[in-house]
Amino acid sequence: MVLRLDRIACEGHGACAELLPELISLDEWGYPILHQPEVPTDLTGYARRAAAACPVLALRLTR
Repeated sequence: MVLRLDRIACEGHGACAELLPELISLDEWGYPILHQPEVPTDLTGYARRAAAACPVLALRLTR
């Protein structure tokens, strides 16, 4: 599974970083930084939850 971030659509709410701090942190303006797009198997559930929590659907989990 791979995380994809649409930086244009992102509004910097930060929910993704709160739900998946192992793979996402926030920059100084509150926008997410993906440390690694590939999601380890044990974090797939958390990645799904982080993508679902994005209010503007800027974060997607794909195969």
